[in-house]
This record gives sequence, structure tokens and C-alpha cells, in this order.
Amino acid sequence: MLDSKLVRTQLQDIAQRLATRGFELDVARFEALEAQRKTVQTRTEQLQAERNSRSKAIGQAKQRGEDIAPLLADVDRMGSELEAGKQELDAIQSELDSLLLNIPNLPHESVPIGDDEDHNVEVRRWGTPKQFDFEIKDHVALGEQHGWLDFETAAKLSGARFALLRGPIARLHRALAQFMIDLHTREHGYEEAYTPYLVQAPALQGTGQLPKFEEDLFKIGRENEADLYLIPTAEVSLTNIVAGEILEAKQLPLKFVAHTPCFRSEAGASGRDTRGMIRQHQFDKVEMVQIVEPSTSYQALEDLTANAEKVLQLLELPYRVLALCTGDMGFGATKTYDLEVWVPSQDKYREISSCSNCGDFQARRMQARFRNPETGKPELLHTLNGSGLAVGRTLVAVLENYQQADGSIRVPQVLKPYMGGIEVIG
Repeated sequence: MLDSKLVRTQLQDIAQRLATRGFELDVARFEALEAQRKTVQTRTEQLQAERNSRSKAIGQAKQRGEDIAPLLADVDRMGSELEAGKQELDAIQSELDSLLLNIPNLPHESVPIGDDEDHNVEVRRWGTPKQFDFEIKDHVALGEQHGWLDFETAAKLSGARFALLRGPIARLHRALAQFMIDLHTREHGYEEAYTPYLVQAPALQGTGQLPKFEEDLFKIGRENEADLYLIPTAEVSLTNIVAGEILEAKQLPLKFVAHTPCFRSEAGASGRDTRGMIRQHQFDKVEMVQIVEPSTSYQALEDLTANAEKVLQLLELPYRVLALCTGDMGFGATKTYDLEVWVPSQDKYREISSCSNCGDFQARRMQARFRNPETGKPELLHTLNGSGLAVGRTLVAVLENYQQADGSIRVPQVLKPYMGGIEVIG
């Protein structure tokens, strides 16, 4: 979340910057709560000082043999008022915290200003979309022709927005994830992690999914125990590794990567991408997370984005990189690049990775810090995350870009070792 001191001292400026994200900060409410907090805090501090003075006076009066009953009654009254004041202060602070937890991150000055995805800025392209001399099929038709991609059985098992993969396509899906993990650990310096798929609410609050996006999560209620949530991305479990920690500067940067299923309710996605594997309730992703010293975070964003791009380059899949505008960025991001891969059946690029620098936004929520070697004092870390890549969407891109006239699929060169040397499936 944002620094409360920054919001207090630069409220109008913060409101204007947030407006570029389409977020309207309730300035009047914030100012009213701040004024109320100051009034109650001042009154409480004065009452505490007065109570301390009266307590000292009791001892002096006792030494003089005076009746201290009125003073004791006065101190008791002040104690009750003081407790009421503290409770009122806690309630005000709780409401202020709630406001802060629902405010998105501030966009970096380099982020293009715009209302929605139409105002994103293309940074670069790689590769040229292939021209087919036959009628192309989408990934659904390619997968279903051999019974290897089965949405009907998945719906019988789980309902809409699930897929059942079988045979060579299931193997290809696994090969993609293994290839990504190997690339990031062997060449990009990430440490592989296997994380829980279920987390408690504080972890999701730490990375910004709660409280604002609870409807997007799958929640498991438990009697007499804390509720658990299925992770929407391994970003949650990987980033929270450093929650509540104070790291030494020499430990930085930390670079984690994990292959996990991701679970999303897709609230508000009714009618969007209902065909195929583009938007599912359950999908696999290889997630990269970096925990860095603040001065290095924007270079780290460029590096992390390049790590994701390398996957597409080695798979020889055409893509483009977009700098997201203020109105299209995710809640916790201060700057984001999206990678979009070419999908032949749709004749357009579709998102396959989102790489974000969150600055100290998540670290403040998690209280994740490092010790500054120059001052010796703890300071907030910066956190970054990015898909490296979404496995299901990569499978879609491979199936469609590597299809042949008879519906068979050529195996990308880099994946052949993971497929036992198989060159064509189907």
C-alpha cells in the first residue's frame, strides 16, 4: 500500500496521479478521518500527560497525609476516558488503513497516461507471423480432432472454463513448463521453489489481492481455523517468502521461480474467451519473482521482461511488448510490460505474460525490509513479478503456430529433448 505519510502530506497530488489510473480517491473522507485522528490523538496525549501528573500528585499528597480519595477517583475517571480515547483512535486508524489497503499503486513517471488498453504503447516486436497456405484451425479444433483436448469431459467433472488434456498434448504442456523452469534456473539465475497452493488471507493481503479482489479468489472456509484460498498465481506464495523479514543487503537480489497451477474465479469475465484455453478457472503458470534493493528495481524490470521474452524467442513464437498505460495496469504495479504472442486463428496478438515492478507497495503491506548498509536502518524492499510464461496460453500458441495442413503439430526444436525426440504429434 502507499506510504500513509506521503498520502497525508501530498493528498491532492496523490489524488491527481491516481486519477490517471481511473481511481477516484475519496479526499474528503480521508481529510475528515485525518482531522478526527489528530483531534483524538491530541486529546488522548493531553489526557495521558494529565493522568501522569495526577498520579505523581497522589504520591506527594500521601506523603503529606492528605486525603487522596478525590485524586484516586480523578485518576480512575481519566483512565476510563483514556481507554475510550484509545479505542476511538484504533477505530479511526482501522478505517484509514482500510482506505489505504484499497488504494492502487502510483504509476511511475515513465508510464504512458491513458484510460484503457487502447492507450498502451507498443515498445517492440520480435518475429514475423507465419503465412499459411491452407485454412488454419484454432487450438480447440486441433486438440479435439484426436481427442487430446477435451472440454466436454472437463465440464462434466468441473463445469465451464476447465480443460482436460490427454496424450501428446498433455505431454507437450508438461514439456513447456519443464523447459521454462530449466531456462530460468540454468540461464537466468532464478532459484526454483515448490510452494503451497493454499494460502491464508494475510499472504493475499500482502501482495494486494485482498481485500479488493476477494471475488476473484476461490476460498475454502474451515471451522475453528483460518480460511484458506487457492493461489491465483505463485506470485503470492513466492513474494511472501520475505514477509515480516529484515534481509541483509548482501542477500539481494532474491530471484525465485515456480511452476504451479493457478486458480481464478474470472469474476466479471462472463462472455469473454468462452471458447478454448485462453481464460480458465485453473491453468498452469511458471512465475518469476524478484526481491531487490530499491535503486535497482527498474533495471530489474527490464531484465525480468527479457527473461520472459527469451522463452518466446527460443520457441520461435512471434510476439510484441507493450508498456501498459496508467488505466490498464494491475492494482499493485507501478510499471508493467505485457508480452503478447501471435495467435493465428484470431489474427492478433494475445497476452501471454505480464511483468510488473511493484516498488515498495507490496513490501509495505508485508513489512518486508532490508538493512541499508550505509545507515544500518531497515528500509522497504522492492518486489517484482512476471509470468515466464503462462503455460496453457503458450500451448495454444505452439499448437496454432506450428500446425500443418493435416492438423498435425510440429514440435518446436527447443522442446524436442523434452518430448523424447518426437518431431510431430498428430
